Amino acid sequence: MLSLNTLRTQFGVLLSIVIGGALLAFILSLKTEMGFSGNDPEVGEVEGEEIHYSEFLAAYEDVKTQMGGDNFDYNQAEQAIGMTWQSILTDRVLVPGYESLGLVVTPAERKAMLQGEIESGVFGSVFADPRTGLYDVNAVTGFLAQAEGNAEMQRVWTLIDKQARIERTMGKYMDLVRGGAYANALMLDKGIVAENNTYNGEFVACKYSTIADSLVTVSNSEIKRYYKAHKSQYKQSPYRTIDYALFEIEATDADKKAIEAEAKSAGKALAAAKDLKSYVREEAHATLSNTYVSATSLDDDEAKALRAGKVFGPELQGDEWYASRVAEVRNVPDSLELQHIVISYMDTKLADSLYNVASKKGADFAALAAQYSVADTAADGGVIGNVAYSTLAPEFADALKGAKKGSVVKVNFGNAIQIFKVLGTGSVTRHYRLATLSFPIEASQNTQRAVHKEASLFAVNAKGSVEKFNEAANAQSMLTSTMNVNFDSRNVPGLPNSLEVVRWANDAKVGDVSDIIKLDGSYVVAVVRDIDEAEYKSLDKVSAQIKNTLLRQKKAAMLKEKMQGATLEEIAANAGSKVEKFSDAKSSAYYVKGLGVEPRVLGAMAVVTPETKGTLLPLVEGNSGVYAVVVSDVAVENTQTVETERVKAQADAEAQAARRAMWAVQDKADIKDLTVGYF
Repeated sequence: MLSLNTLRTQFGVLLSIVIGGALLAFILSLKTEMGFSGNDPEVGEVEGEEIHYSEFLAAYEDVKTQMGGDNFDYNQAEQAIGMTWQSILTDRVLVPGYESLGLVVTPAERKAMLQGEIESGVFGSVFADPRTGLYDVNAVTGFLAQAEGNAEMQRVWTLIDKQARIERTMGKYMDLVRGGAYANALMLDKGIVAENNTYNGEFVACKYSTIADSLVTVSNSEIKRYYKAHKSQYKQSPYRTIDYALFEIEATDADKKAIEAEAKSAGKALAAAKDLKSYVREEAHATLSNTYVSATSLDDDEAKALRAGKVFGPELQGDEWYASRVAEVRNVPDSLELQHIVISYMDTKLADSLYNVASKKGADFAALAAQYSVADTAADGGVIGNVAYSTLAPEFADALKGAKKGSVVKVNFGNAIQIFKVLGTGSVTRHYRLATLSFPIEASQNTQRAVHKEASLFAVNAKGSVEKFNEAANAQSMLTSTMNVNFDSRNVPGLPNSLEVVRWANDAKVGDVSDIIKLDGSYVVAVVRDIDEAEYKSLDKVSAQIKNTLLRQKKAAMLKEKMQGATLEEIAANAGSKVEKFSDAKSSAYYVKGLGVEPRVLGAMAVVTPETKGTLLPLVEGNSGVYAVVVSDVAVENTQTVETERVKAQADAEAQAARRAMWAVQDKADIKDLTVGYF
């Protein structure tokens, strides 16, 4: 059987939905106090329908629990937001879409999934045999038996079942999409050529850089025509352009010397302390470990000092001063081979009885574990295996410190009572419980105040406009950075953990200057330089890019006029260039030895066969110039057959179709993300 505790570990996201539901009910009951009674804020849209704060919060709490807790860094928070959107997209778009296509999970399929006849990733991950990792039908039966009369477990089962059905239905949809993908004969032919053919030959290159830009005219009307014809290429997300000044809070040399002096003084006090526990309680930088480490696991210098009964350090290790002293020594086995019985903390009489029976000579401990231990601890007679002593929790370490082979020990821990039998022990070694000091190198309060004062002066002088911001930067010799920030960004590019800057920028107008914004280890003052909420980049913003494109096209036409001739030698003479060699070129690559990164040239070579080699190819407009090419040799291997290429190409086509299908669904859902202001 599978316990609820195990289920929490193996499928935390589902249990968290139950917990999140209770949390959400509490939050909604406080709407008035929270200030949005009757006005649950909108945090996004899917297919034009609003997503409200309360709904998103419930889904977000579920995802957070699945990912392991609340203490997220910025990257984890961004990942959690993405997963939350995917959950909402599934409920609002995918599931209704599957139903409209007639894609359902029948009762017969569900039964086959439960029995293991149809593979289910959800059931397989939750109800896996701990010994083999394979799906265990008996674990499902056991869990459902326990769930009778247990409302919480029944809710969890409902959620597991829902996830399994969604997974199965999505698999059917993807099978339909992949079934429509097909590797045609042209794809196979090109793939075989790309893998099997290698080209050698000669070329003449005429670089665009040989023609000065001043010799080529690109008119404004030409730029406008190009922009109109290629406007779809300039689609953009709304963004704000900001300038920011960064005031980093770093420890000064004076700070470092003061920290060193403080650490060394504390180190002397650590060495002199007669009552070590009292010293640790009174010293903010000191800790007393709950576990015991072996001397062999320590660095040589630290182990040598501790063996001699001395204090190690203080020593600078990375960005902190570290010192240690032995608080307690135990000569214990470095590992223990254990077997256990686990029962509820409420069954004290049963625990005492089992302990007495198990302690008797000849007792069948494995049989007792199989009969009485909770479901997910009874496998293999409760055998745990070898456990390092240094990894034991304090309660277990204390109880097992004098245990020998054959010993039976009872330990109350948390919501369980555990009875251990020691099947074997490792070598007895010296283990230490350590008292340690840690003094991280960080800026002092004086330094932080000085940096804050500098940032405050800048913020005051910069108020009013972009021009005043620039003047303040020049006056204080501050380097500033310019970045484009999308409305739904969670960071300013190049500025980690800067969500607060994004939130400020989203509510600011052009010329607005921020107050001091505190980030991890720094202060930021920013100004909004520009706001662009248009669907497409304006002509002004892309005209320089378009001009460069048109310049290259016109230079290519000019070079082609010079590159006349029936042979490479004639072309080189007419163009004032020379004939060069290339080798080992493959159309499946990008780089050509002797020629560089020129994919268009490689594409032109791919049409050459052993029968057509030696022919002058049409001129090719490459990345850096115009090329005349002759393939003099085509080496053909037979490493890639039609069948092997068919398997590869079909797999690629199916994978690409599946990805594009999900992209299309997501794009059609027209997701509008407003979560930056709330999460």
